[in-house]
Parts: sequence; structure tokens; C-alpha cells
Amino acid sequence: MEMKKAIVVGGSIAGLSCAHALITAGWTPVVIEKSAAPPEGSPTGAGLCLDPQALRLLNLWIKDPDLLLSTLPLSIDLNQVTDSEKKISWDLAKDENFGFRAAHWADLHRIIYKALPANIILWGHQFISFEVSDDKSAVKVQARAFDTGDMVEIVGDLLVAADGCLSSIRRHFFPDFKLRYSGYSAWRGVLDCSGQEHAEIISNLRKAYPEFGECLYFDLADKTHCVLYELKNKRINWIWYINMPEPELKQGSSVTMKVNDEMIENMHEEAEKVWVPELARVMRETKDPFINVIYDSNPLPQLFWDNVVLVGDAAHPTTPHGVRSTNMSILDAGILGHCLGKWGSKNMDSALREFQAIRLPVVSEQVLHARQMGRMKQGLVSFNPKEATLEECLLLLQRSMPYFEGVPLPI
Repeated sequence: MEMKKAIVVGGSIAGLSCAHALITAGWTPVVIEKSAAPPEGSPTGAGLCLDPQALRLLNLWIKDPDLLLSTLPLSIDLNQVTDSEKKISWDLAKDENFGFRAAHWADLHRIIYKALPANIILWGHQFISFEVSDDKSAVKVQARAFDTGDMVEIVGDLLVAADGCLSSIRRHFFPDFKLRYSGYSAWRGVLDCSGQEHAEIISNLRKAYPEFGECLYFDLADKTHCVLYELKNKRINWIWYINMPEPELKQGSSVTMKVNDEMIENMHEEAEKVWVPELARVMRETKDPFINVIYDSNPLPQLFWDNVVLVGDAAHPTTPHGVRSTNMSILDAGILGHCLGKWGSKNMDSALREFQAIRLPVVSEQVLHARQMGRMKQGLVSFNPKEATLEECLLLLQRSMPYFEGVPLPI
């Protein structure tokens, strides 16, 4: 029997995870990705946190020991508050059974990509359009090769939209859809401390943040907060959220904002006012920090139409405060693959209905909860970390996330 073909638009972690899940389900995936080549040896992106269920799925697909070796355990989730004037901090809420692992985006992407069969990814191709056949039995996708300008036409049985929070495929079904600006953006960076010249930075940081190395730190100040954790090979990942009017971005291109030397210097000066000196120094020493503009969206009413399905940030753009984006993408992939495998090639509609029934309630709750966590930590709701009750502080922990202990995973 001829294998079913799925066309996956997007070669980031969501799309590549879908490729693995589809292969496991007996499908042939073709991935369309606009980047010219995989980010080999490039420090693209920044840190992320993997939950136990996402790790379990990755281990089903990938037998590479590097998957575990490239991550660090995060056994503690700790929220604290810093007094910017006195430069002192104290704990608000702590979970010592957190059980996540920290990874660098580029490391994880490389491992997922290398475990796929050769030649299933069309690098350097821009998705242009799709068309579902009249009898709903096939979908035709057009893409353009960046290097030659040639158009490529691919026909498959299923179109998987893993094209991110700015998804053009989602726009086809929701032409008036707009992302919701959160009210804040985030400076991000990764400081490489593997060289001897930066050795004392980590040792000093551990004095200010004693659990650093096994802890996901959330440091709250007045209407702002910072995230801090260690990555493999002595790298420090940090994110600093700052309330600001919505920046002007080039329409539909990226949620990352270009920065200049003056903006970076202003950030350094402000960091010295807000944070303890050890953290401010990490920010100052980081090369090429960048700004992510933080968006999410209200939950979508559905995730599939005929033989087109949304996954990852295309399906549920979220703020980062519940460390859900990558985890939701991997779980989307795993459950999509399970449903397709369970129902077989002749019952794709039933498979996609089950996928939607399992995932839509979960991701909808998690997106809205992450939104509320961010609003609390940024002082956009009535919450003062210096005067908060224990009950309020417990809402800051990742464990307060709906389905934290696990989502429906029939795999």
C-alpha cells in the first residue's frame, strides 16, 4: 500500500517534530523551510525548557545520546523578588520537584534534524500557497526556491502548518486574525562563560543566585521581571521583560526586533539600576542581545479544516511565562502522529477530529494561564510581589499551570 504523504510547512522544532511523528505513524513527510540551511554551528535562538512528557516523546523518536547530554536538569522552579534600591532579594515561592531540562534552541534543533532521514527537507523554499482538491482527497502546495526563483509544486494528502506565530496558513482561515500584544517586550541573551576570562562571572552569579545551575529563576522587581538559568557548556540564558508600547515591526516578518548600540547601552544602564550587580554584569558582558516582542492570541475555535491542520505556534501563539511553546509543539506533533497512526490512512478526518479534541482544550487553558502569569509578574494586574500573600505567590510557580502534571497523551 502506498504511504500517505504529509507536507509540513516550517522547519523549526515544531515542524521537525511533526516529521518524526509522521514517520512513526507510517507517513512520508516533506518539510518546506525558508532558511537556506540548518543552523549548523550557529547560536541561533536562545534557551528553552523541556518538560518530562516532551522529553519522553523526543526519546521515542531519537536514539541519540546527545539528546540528554546536551541538556541540563532543572530540579527547582524559584520565584523571588528584588528590592532595586537596596539590592537585596528574598524568595516568594519555590518548587524543588520541578523536573524539567534546559536546552539551547540550536542544540535541540540540530539533534532533532540529524535524526531525520536525508532529503525530506526543502531548505531555502518559501511557502506561497495551497489548494485543497474538490474531493478533499489531496492538497497542492506551491513554494518558491530562494536561490533560483523557481516555483515548486508538491501534492500530498495532508498539510501541516508549523509556520509559527505569524502563520500565513492560519491567515487563510482567519483573515482578520491579529496577535495580541502583551504590553511588554523582552531583552534576551546567552552569555558563553566557557572561556577562562568569564570564569568569575558564574562564580559571582552563584553567590547572588545560590541555586543557579539546577534552578529556573524568576526574579521580580517593580513592574518587571527577569528569567535566568544555565545551559550546557557554561552558558547563561537570561530574559528581561520590560513594559513598553508596542514596537513597530516589519509586517509579517518576525517578532524579533533589531537593536542598535545605543539601545543596548541604555539597557545596560537600566539593568544596573534594577538588578543586583552580578546579574547586570551578565547582561553587559553578553554579545548580541536582542529583543523579542511578546505576543499571544485568544484561543482559536478549531485547529483543522479538511486536510489542513495547525500545530505549534501557528495553532496557539503563547507568551513564554509557562515555558510551554516548545513543549506544546512537541506534544502537538506526538498526538497528531498517534491519531493518524491509530485511525489509518482512510480515516484522516476522524484522526484530525481526535487530535483537535485532545489538544484544543489543553492549549487554550495553557495559553490563557501563561498570559495571566505574565501580567502578574509585569505588574499589569493588581499584584505587588513585596506584599503578596502565599496563595498569590504560589500562582507564580510553573506547577500552577493547567495540566502541569501531564496532558492527555494516548501514546
